[in-house]
Amino acid sequence: MEYAYRYASPLGGITMTSDGKSLTGLSFDGHGSSSPKNEEILLPVFEDAMKWLDTYFEGRSPGFTPALRFKSTSFRETVWKKILSIPYGHTVTYGEIAERIALQYGITRMSAQAVGAAAGCNPILLIVPCHRVVGSGGRLTGYSCGIEIKKRLLEIERPAPLPYSTEDPPDPREKSSGKLFPASEEILEEKP
Repeated sequence: MEYAYRYASPLGGITMTSDGKSLTGLSFDGHGSSSPKNEEILLPVFEDAMKWLDTYFEGRSPGFTPALRFKSTSFRETVWKKILSIPYGHTVTYGEIAERIALQYGITRMSAQAVGAAAGCNPILLIVPCHRVVGSGGRLTGYSCGIEIKKRLLEIERPAPLPYSTEDPPDPREKSSGKLFPASEEILEEKP
């Protein structure tokens, strides 16, 4: 049985889904695959997710992750777990994630486009923060809810203006030198 619960965010309605124990989906209304056959009931995992969302929309790092359950291919789940490790207030490129997964798999190269395609299938938005994944040079690219929502989510995490725009990406060499953009090795390391 799948359950659903709705949350009113400053950016619009959000629908969460659960298998009864773990969060299986979180999407902005009109941008996800919530099914009308889900029973709407307030479960403990929804309460945890709402605490997470309240803290996030207050402009603070939630500091915890509600119980999550992925139901997809092993490659997509690998990508989502890498994305889950990106800290609040930081961004990483699709290419950097691809490099880290290639190392993990012991292969020489991984397609950034494959990472982007997997990120685009992320069923648990915000908590699995695919909005923190940017194009090369810091360009805002691809987000299932649209670039404007991606930009607003990143602005929540950084009170200062974003250091990039969709028109004029910064010099990529600046990305790893500032505190807003730590080296990918620091961000994407596996946590024990």
